[in-house]
Amino acid sequence: MAAYERFVGELSRSELEGFFLLDGTALDLIAHKRADHHKIGLGLQVGTVRFLGHFLTEDPLEVPWSAVEYVATQLEIADPSVVKRYTERQQTAYEHSWEIRAAYGYRDFGDAGVRESLEEFMGARAWIHAEGAVALFEQTRAWLRRERVLLPGVSVLARLVSSVREEAAQRAYRSLAQAAAGADVELPLRLRDLLEVPEGKKVSELERLRTAPRSDSGLAMSKALARVSEVLAIGAGAAQVYAVEGTRAVADRPGRAAQAVDQGGPGDRASVAELTAGHRATRAPGR
Repeated sequence: MAAYERFVGELSRSELEGFFLLDGTALDLIAHKRADHHKIGLGLQVGTVRFLGHFLTEDPLEVPWSAVEYVATQLEIADPSVVKRYTERQQTAYEHSWEIRAAYGYRDFGDAGVRESLEEFMGARAWIHAEGAVALFEQTRAWLRRERVLLPGVSVLARLVSSVREEAAQRAYRSLAQAAAGADVELPLRLRDLLEVPEGKKVSELERLRTAPRSDSGLAMSKALARVSEVLAIGAGAAQVYAVEGTRAVADRPGRAAQAVDQGGPGDRASVAELTAGHRATRAPGR
């Protein structure tokens, strides 16, 4: 997460051109500055907020030197080292950041409507895409930069990602559990029974059915066909789960169900949901 708060390493040519190329708005702001170090400093702040999603007002010069040279070249300033004077008056960086915010329309994370729009985007992405927390975090960060919303602290965003992913999972669990019960009122019970370890056995029925043959002998193939018949007999294929297929929560993770059982509670829904999804996957071609 170090790259969330500051620059890490040098910038590529494409990054310089993508984030530190001074557009008309930036040039208009810079045109009102007389000192070269103020011109370069303001230009760096424009690129910084584009790249990081927030300002480095405490130390606006904590940027790769390639960015300093790139901005200075655009402004036809021969000696980019003059930028070192930019921090002589600390208030200058703050004043410039407010000018940039006003000119480009940057908003704070806490501004009205921002969080609602963000959560709508995150919720839709968490529901549709089978991606982990880090991927959703980066997509959320990209959305904030795109919408010109100044990024909050990393812990705030991380908690929001966790919350949204949990909500999407619970929604999928409810949908799958309802689909199982809708197909056959006895199906949830049959699925939960698979978690039991029969007397004298070392693994549950679920684990036994999930274990594929280890050889391609005739006997092994015969056992594999019998396993397929057992899986089909469970009836999970009758559950209408099209509304949630492809979501993160429908990934083939039936083994987690053994740890989610809590009769009558959310864990119970989770176990039924994951078993439903898992057994549909088990009966898919190639399994």
